[in-house]
Amino acid sequence: MPDEWCRQSFDHLSPELAATLPETLDRMRSLCPVTHSDRHDGFWVVTKYEDVLGVAQDWRSFTSTEGLNIPRTPSHVRNIPVEVDPPEQRAYKKLINTHFTPAAIAGWAEPTRELVTSLIDAFVDQGECEFMDDFARPFPSRSFFRLALDAPAEDLDKVAYLASTSSIPNAPNAKECWAGLSEWIHDFVERRRQREPRGDVVDALFGAEFDGRPLTPQEIIGIVQLLILGGLETTAGALGLMMARFCREPHIPAYLRAHPERIPAAVEELLRLDSPFIAIARTATHDVEIGDRQVSAGDKVLIYWASANHDEDEFPAPEAFDLDRATNRHLAFGAGPHRCLGSNVARLNIRIALEELVRRLGDFRLRADADIRYHSTLTRAPHSLPITFTAAS
Repeated sequence: MPDEWCRQSFDHLSPELAATLPETLDRMRSLCPVTHSDRHDGFWVVTKYEDVLGVAQDWRSFTSTEGLNIPRTPSHVRNIPVEVDPPEQRAYKKLINTHFTPAAIAGWAEPTRELVTSLIDAFVDQGECEFMDDFARPFPSRSFFRLALDAPAEDLDKVAYLASTSSIPNAPNAKECWAGLSEWIHDFVERRRQREPRGDVVDALFGAEFDGRPLTPQEIIGIVQLLILGGLETTAGALGLMMARFCREPHIPAYLRAHPERIPAAVEELLRLDSPFIAIARTATHDVEIGDRQVSAGDKVLIYWASANHDEDEFPAPEAFDLDRATNRHLAFGAGPHRCLGSNVARLNIRIALEELVRRLGDFRLRADADIRYHSTLTRAPHSLPITFTAAS
């Protein structure tokens, strides 16, 4: 994108940015690492690692309670605990954290692998697939519905659509999808109340207390809403971005096929290279400096995880796939008190998916007629990803 656009008119909703995001963020880190855009009533854009990390960790100076371009309706429900600041945020997070620790989800590995296997079985003999539709989107959706929520499978397509569309602020029906998602969650929660408890996170919310009182229906909806948004869209995006890289850089899946024990480290490096959770908004609570720029109280600030993860001051040779980095403090799951609470689930899902994909399929290529386009607002994913492959012998 042109230099003046980067300096003065950066627009995170621009279709042109979606097509050039990595290159544009690389340019901005050197040209204008902290800059003010005149779009959308004005906001700051932050792209260097230390600045992004500083804003994310300083919740007193940069509140999460006011977002940027979030569609609001009379029925809008806050995503809890993402749109809440400490100390309330910590209390909410504590209610659900115990259900997503490595120990708590250890039993998910076998059914997760069974699901991955069944999805691959459906297209392995064809030598091609539409990867987003056939694998990347249905896998985390089905897994989360079954293992985390125990929600009815017949509702999956509807909820996945509502979650995906409501996450795109410039989608024409984003507001309606927000309302529809909240309505579905309300009905789902009421149905779960009538069933025998299964000891999962939804049951925990029914018996939880906040500030000495039971959670309100709106609080329960807000927490489940965040779990759905985080559990479906970002993992699908991560898998799509990884497969696109496998097609561009075939030495990566070839290496992982020969060295499957390196896949856990590869998950971290691939998340750094291609973060699906690319940015988040904060609002300054008082006059404060970011880098060498003066930010005023009330100013909106957009911090770019995806840019920080390519900052050469933090990651030598940031564009290289390197499993032997001395450190890999990537920000793909965010940072600070609002760091992603579902990171353990995401790592489990992505690890098992990569293990089975590289074991059973080889020679990944984009189909000759592929036209890969991305949606990039605060998350990033290919709209479609038609690939060809060979089945492993």
